[in-house]
Amino acid sequence: MTAELVRGQNHPLVEVRLEIRVSAGTPIVVGATLGDENGTVHGVEWVAHPGSPVLPGVEVSRQAAAEHRLAVDLDAVAEAVHRVGVLLALPTGVAGPASFGSVPAPFVAVTGLDGTEVASYTITGLSAESAVVALELYRRQGAWKVRAIGQGYAGGLAELLTDQGLPQAGQLAAGIDKAVEQGMARSVPAPPPLTPDGGRSRQTAGPAPGPDQSGSSHAGQHPQSGPGPYGPSQSGPNGTQPPQTPAEPPAGYVTGPGPTNAPPTPPQTPAAGGPIDYSHPRRQNTAPPPPPTAPPAQPGQPAQPVAGDATGWSMEERLYNQVWGMFEDLARTTAAYRSAVDFADTRMEKELDELLSDPRSRIGGQGDAARESARAKHSQLVDQARQVLDRDLAQLTAEADVVEPALPPAYARWDNPVWHAYRVPMEMPMALRLGDLHLPESDRLRIPMLIRLPLERGLWIDSGRTGSVDGTFFDSHELRRLALESAVAHTARLLAVHPADEFTVHVIDPAGSGAQSLAPLVRAGVLAGEPAVGAAGVTDALARLTQRVDLVQMAVRGGAADSLPPGFDTSQQLLVVNDFPHGFDDRAVNQLRYLADEGPAVGVHLMMVADREDAAGYGPLLDPLWRGLMRLTPVPDDHLADPWVGHAWTYEPTLTPPGSRVLDTVLAQVARARGSRPR
Repeated sequence: MTAELVRGQNHPLVEVRLEIRVSAGTPIVVGATLGDENGTVHGVEWVAHPGSPVLPGVEVSRQAAAEHRLAVDLDAVAEAVHRVGVLLALPTGVAGPASFGSVPAPFVAVTGLDGTEVASYTITGLSAESAVVALELYRRQGAWKVRAIGQGYAGGLAELLTDQGLPQAGQLAAGIDKAVEQGMARSVPAPPPLTPDGGRSRQTAGPAPGPDQSGSSHAGQHPQSGPGPYGPSQSGPNGTQPPQTPAEPPAGYVTGPGPTNAPPTPPQTPAAGGPIDYSHPRRQNTAPPPPPTAPPAQPGQPAQPVAGDATGWSMEERLYNQVWGMFEDLARTTAAYRSAVDFADTRMEKELDELLSDPRSRIGGQGDAARESARAKHSQLVDQARQVLDRDLAQLTAEADVVEPALPPAYARWDNPVWHAYRVPMEMPMALRLGDLHLPESDRLRIPMLIRLPLERGLWIDSGRTGSVDGTFFDSHELRRLALESAVAHTARLLAVHPADEFTVHVIDPAGSGAQSLAPLVRAGVLAGEPAVGAAGVTDALARLTQRVDLVQMAVRGGAADSLPPGFDTSQQLLVVNDFPHGFDDRAVNQLRYLADEGPAVGVHLMMVADREDAAGYGPLLDPLWRGLMRLTPVPDDHLADPWVGHAWTYEPTLTPPGSRVLDTVLAQVARARGSRPR
């Protein structure tokens, strides 16, 4: 699975022979530096650049181009080399943009020799910089890792190389610029997007907000967006690679992930102060096709939102990336607003403290005027921050209004009309909607909470007392009922988005207390069997799934995955446990922990409906179980923490509208596709 990095994040490298692919919307220069343990570059012979493109273990392009492929063999670098930095720079001395703030955000991907993407990084947040350290491959305790750097330099290559300790930085930067200037005639511009008839045409962008007037944006739309770890994979669906042009490219051409060997044309660069094409360069491949084009914006107005306006190999992946881009934007703009308010509060408190520290200003008209001035400054700062927030929220809300109706069933709410045309899919989607997320500053704006499939951890629907954000009080019986209904809705969605016979559901209901809520699943006949009740039913269900995990693990570890018993059910398995820990003895509890820990790796998943207080008698024994599950609530609750900017997001489950028959209709379709008889 590709690691989509954000600035400062690292990822281990298993392979030592790698390819680093760089995509940009304009010809750029790519180089590499070799550094010691401290990152110091000791001489010009430690820098690979267009004038000297080959070093031991590293080879870079010989000219400026819109797309680059760098070859890296980490086993071939010298023992003294502990860091390999990938540098990007805009050519100087030629017509073209002067800073990365006026070009699309560069995209860098580390791949294996077979094209499998290991890690990727979209370099956002650049403005006046003309050179940037994109990635760093570094050796730590004998193992290599990759780190996203994204450090820009307004002084260009000379400042960048000086910062890395190179004594001859100025002379080398001038030599690189000269070599690039001589080769610019052979540089490869960014390929124009495809027209509907399959040809190439120039893409003209309407006026768009510049760096100082940009509103809220998401990954792949504006280069000023914040950390965006949602660049697409270089490989296509199911790991397939994009088609390559069979013809041998002419000398001097640099091939990208798709056929880019069109006849040479002058590089397209925006004129100073002119409109900028913010579309991501990765969209300009033959596979995937480019996203929909937004209607031209009026001067001074933000571009109209378009569903699927993000990178991806399919509309599903584009919508997934767009949703997470909206999540990033909401998190970032809210963090900026809160930071501005905190600054205004701190500034006013400081001014008032200084005022009170002077006895002469505590009384009289002078003190009152100073206090009023401090409060006026505070109000002005807060009002300015709120105006920026409201502007960004308006743009995000408009985007959400366009995106929500376009979502496929796996991403859509139960009240979305897309469910009326539901058909059992032929393949599993890339993600699933578990609910909605919002923040107090933007109560009307809801961001879909999507998680990748297959599930990497189990789900825990908390039926205990929670602090509902709207102050609504629920008694314990009502919460248990709502929790199980939420679990049924999640289970029905999982069944609906998987192909027929590729997802099997087992239910444990020891006391039979959930019969009414479980009725839609039982009536439709989509369960593997009747819900297990009583201690004997619990023991039998857990024993069968535990044995399954053991069997698959042994087959995989022994390299005999194709030797499973005839008739073995290879579908994904989901165990829904209601009212835990009632009906569970110590052995059953240990088996449940085992399934939670080991099951997801072999396709056995857990969904628990439980109140942690009911299991308090087990003490710390169950702490790993609770920590290993994703906690969801049946009522709105702000329990989901955002480790990126520190927000507490309010989660709302996706439930069917009151009186709606959509759940029964969808489950009936699933049952028909499986050949099951409704009960």
